[in-house]
Amino acid sequence: MSERVAVRKTYKLFIGGKFPRSESGRSYLVQSSNVSLASRKDARDAVVAARAAVKGWAGATAYNRGQILYRAAEMLEGRREQFVALGIGGDEVDAAVDRWVWYAGWADKLAQVYGGANPVAGPYFNLSAPEPTGVVAVVAPERPALLGLVSVIAPAIVTGNTVVVAASPSEPLAAVTLAEVLATSDLPGGVVNILTGAITETAPTLASHLDVNAIDLTGVTDASLATELEVKAAENLKRVLRPAPADHDWTADPGMTRMTALLETKTVWHPKGV
Repeated sequence: MSERVAVRKTYKLFIGGKFPRSESGRSYLVQSSNVSLASRKDARDAVVAARAAVKGWAGATAYNRGQILYRAAEMLEGRREQFVALGIGGDEVDAAVDRWVWYAGWADKLAQVYGGANPVAGPYFNLSAPEPTGVVAVVAPERPALLGLVSVIAPAIVTGNTVVVAASPSEPLAAVTLAEVLATSDLPGGVVNILTGAITETAPTLASHLDVNAIDLTGVTDASLATELEVKAAENLKRVLRPAPADHDWTADPGMTRMTALLETKTVWHPKGV
């Protein structure tokens, strides 16, 4: 009997809740698997999908968003061994599950912590409430491949934003496998879109795209590239989150900064009395 030829898995992009191949037809080899090499056209398609999902996701109740993030944690835990087989440590998978749960718990509490009635002089109510920024482009950290990825996606979407993620080019399997988790977690299509391949190709397109409202440069390690992306982001006054320091501890308490950095505050005045 002849020796069996193994079937090499092909990992696709995650755009609009679906798994398309790159429109360029390109791929690259990672751990004996083919991974799609996203093009600038794929990045633009992902932004279109993210924008289409903004209204429904931002308009969902905070409770509903929290439940969906919690469901993602459940599904991730159920596929723990699959991530371990990709070379991701069991402790990291557990930490990623806990990170989903932590952010899920904040979904219906943010408005109480960062909103409320403001004291004013005069016969008025003055109320402030946090609202999502919109479409957020994210350059994910290279490592830790899974925990770092969850730590930049979860705070963006729990606050009602939608995201387009440029995944780690050297360790993309965590990202595309997480996409499979999200696809079965009741997350509406387009809320999270994941591009694999060269950040130098997709990130400039996202930074200059006029329908992207903010860009998170956490995973950018090249100072010149970070500067280029900030300059491109300035064209439509995108909110910019600067790259994380090389010694950033992803296992530490994440705090509130990543959520509040991607929120706008809406203040309403209303007369009272006669």
